[in-house]
Amino acid sequence: MAPHQPDRRVFLGWLAALALPAGAATAAQPALRLAREAPGVVDPAGWLVSEKYDGVRALWDGHVLRFRSGLPVHAPAWFLARLPATPLDGELWLGRGSFEALSGNVRKTQPVDAEWRALRYMVFDLPGAGGVFAQRAARIEALVRSLAWPQLQAVAQAPLADRAALAQRLADVVQGGGEGLMLHRADADWRPGRSDALLKLKPVHDAEATVIGHVAGRGKHAGRLGALRVRTDDGIEFLLGTGFSDAQRERPPLPGAVVTYTHRGSTAGGVPRFASFLRLREV
Repeated sequence: MAPHQPDRRVFLGWLAALALPAGAATAAQPALRLAREAPGVVDPAGWLVSEKYDGVRALWDGHVLRFRSGLPVHAPAWFLARLPATPLDGELWLGRGSFEALSGNVRKTQPVDAEWRALRYMVFDLPGAGGVFAQRAARIEALVRSLAWPQLQAVAQAPLADRAALAQRLADVVQGGGEGLMLHRADADWRPGRSDALLKLKPVHDAEATVIGHVAGRGKHAGRLGALRVRTDDGIEFLLGTGFSDAQRERPPLPGAVVTYTHRGSTAGGVPRFASFLRLREV
């Protein structure tokens, strides 16, 4: 049976978001399906649960592999040749606790074959495809089986019986060095943007913000960065002053850069509690 093809109108709209205008200096950010933080304990009834892979997100449109920014991934030709014509959304992944090495490997303009043969492309959705998520997940599994290429894998999606099973699954993943879980409504259509039908569940939350300024350091940090002034997509501004290495304080992210930070919930005014710098989003 031929693989299910995405609804043409939906897919063309998604593909247009990936396209670069002639002469453009930067890529247009593709239309992404984005997760929200899980609001505390979740009843998993009606959800499919998977591990949250701490990799580099990559979108395949059938011809070009791109980062979430829209910039192309310089993957080896043999890697791209093994990918199907079907658009895919997933994570390039090297294993638990290997994000820094992975990030360095996949961002090279001259890819190293040995590094690419060590990673996997973990596919979790079909951008622009019709059908509810449970159906799309089944099509991903069928597609991956038909290609029989170990580096292309379907992210395992499973229902869980109750809150206790969800808590145990989270504990097992975290204890094993994983980052957390993803919960996707089994009956959800594919739609771009941040959605309540897709949740991330982690012991410590993370989020992104844009750098809008620097605050000079004092004491042991005199003469270098003290804190980043950042703004979230919701317009909340706050200072991000912990989590930096000495090298990052010497050469901090510039205004306009997007950074990822961890936090433990938010105040009534929406300001993240105990926010700490995690990494720079390079693309």
